[in-house]
Amino acid sequence: MTCAACAARVQSRLNKVPGVSAAVNFASERAVVLAPASITAGELTAVIEAAGYIAELASLARDGVADADAAVSMGIVAPCGWSVYAMFFLVRTRGGMAGLHQVLHGSGGGIYLEVAASVTTFLLAGRLYEAKARRTAGQAMRDLAAARAKDVRVLGGDGAEQLIPAVLLRTGQRFVVRPGERIAADGTVLAGESAVDGSMMTGESVPADAVEGDSVTGGTIALTGRLIVRADRTGPDTQLARLITMVEQAQASKAAIQRLADRVCAVFVPCVLACAAATLAGWLLAGGAPEDAVSAALAVLIIACPCALGLATTAALVAASGRGAQLGVFIKGYQALESSRAVDTVVLDKTGTVTTGQMTLTALHAVPGTSRGELLAFAGAVEHASEHPVAAAIAAAARAEGPVPEVQEFAALPGLGARGLVAEHEVLLGLERLFVGVPADLAAWCADQETDGRTTVLVGWDGAVRGALAVADTVKPSAAAAVAELRRLGLRPVLLTGDNEATTRSVAAAAGIDEVISGTLPGQKARVIADLEASGSSAAMVGDGVNDGPALAGARLGLALAGSRFLNPLVAPGAMTLSSVFVVWNSLRLRRFPGSTVLEVTGGP
Repeated sequence: MTCAACAARVQSRLNKVPGVSAAVNFASERAVVLAPASITAGELTAVIEAAGYIAELASLARDGVADADAAVSMGIVAPCGWSVYAMFFLVRTRGGMAGLHQVLHGSGGGIYLEVAASVTTFLLAGRLYEAKARRTAGQAMRDLAAARAKDVRVLGGDGAEQLIPAVLLRTGQRFVVRPGERIAADGTVLAGESAVDGSMMTGESVPADAVEGDSVTGGTIALTGRLIVRADRTGPDTQLARLITMVEQAQASKAAIQRLADRVCAVFVPCVLACAAATLAGWLLAGGAPEDAVSAALAVLIIACPCALGLATTAALVAASGRGAQLGVFIKGYQALESSRAVDTVVLDKTGTVTTGQMTLTALHAVPGTSRGELLAFAGAVEHASEHPVAAAIAAAARAEGPVPEVQEFAALPGLGARGLVAEHEVLLGLERLFVGVPADLAAWCADQETDGRTTVLVGWDGAVRGALAVADTVKPSAAAAVAELRRLGLRPVLLTGDNEATTRSVAAAAGIDEVISGTLPGQKARVIADLEASGSSAAMVGDGVNDGPALAGARLGLALAGSRFLNPLVAPGAMTLSSVFVVWNSLRLRRFPGSTVLEVTGGP
């Protein structure tokens, strides 16, 4: 569960079962259910899983298994019970002494309400830190869920648009996507043209033009024109939904060290109870006073209360994954931290990981008679009115050079370019087929730029071609050093992306990577990882986008983290709680872990 609404949804589903009364607590991630004997725990678990969540039967001091909670409960109940007995019964039997001093010391062993308070306080403090770290680590999943369209404009038979929740969209229905809106389902374009930002799913930095007959993916964004789309896959069948499911399954697993702690608790707690009982019997057999024997037994029970054992794995693992999320590193599951030492191959996503993820102007070529400043000013004026990422890169470069003139009569040409009136000159930008008579040297320059993986835009006005601009998603300054560091560590770097071959090769050369795999969709990325594992490699996947989710989930490592005289309960809580404090503090130091060169490449600060 990621929010209170999730808890309410689970509670509602459970309460719909006849005869069931359920209360779901989001903070503790537990459901307390009262149900007839005819309803099994398995049936209740199935109801929760049908709602899209994962549930397991909690252990209660009733299935006969003594866990860490059982020892903690004993460490709280026993001091409280003894203190009540000492204050109201033992004092009276010793002559009816009154006053605070007599109550505290007259019972022989003292009262230990502060013991119960300290155990409770430190235990809840540890769980609070754990809950905060868990919340931070779950941000990646919430970002995935946020990529879903909330509403969709369904097109009726009469052509009227009706706004409905996206969850109600059904296969075969037609829906409208306006500029800036997310596409609600995987489908086919029936009419319209638009540049679609698919970087979330494909990793390709340049938006792809979608026209009639093209397939589009749910969760991507239409940037320019209006589209009419037929829904081919909706709800859990979409690529985005399957991606979320794959990541959820990967995150649901429990670390081996955490499973070990659970097994240790099952043996450790009964041993603690046996030791406490033996201490009580030993004092009594040695002739000690009953109150002294109880005091010693309480000390054993409290000091052995396994708060640190329960907190050690969860606090360390959750704090590590939470800090990793803050640094832009996605950890697919706790097994990743244990298996990281076996990694020998690091697969790097391109867009946003090795590159900046933003288009920038990289080169400019003006024909004779046209100055650089004039070409950039005219192009920037027109592109300033466009929302396309390529246009934004050109406009930003023009503004950096100086003042940009105003554009009038701007018009976008979907899939081709744009035009507008600048200083009484009709300016045209876009693909080569918009122009007549492109000079041979300019065409050759554009071809060279595109061979190196850049996107070129021709610029002309008053019926003549004046030059061309080249834009690209540039390699991060730290990428080459990070790849070199990976090689120094004996790791094999591989560049994996949904972008085209030319762009991928260019980025790989700049980053110092020899092996590249391009043109891969999200599902194919996961298969690439599986193939590497099948061939004997131990692969780590580094990525920062939603499209990397299946590969991150499928990789081995996904990166997107004492003596009887002193047995007194007044001293025991200090020793016990200090172990818990140390464990939590030591684990939370991971939250201050600085980003290194390698982590910076994965999207960290």
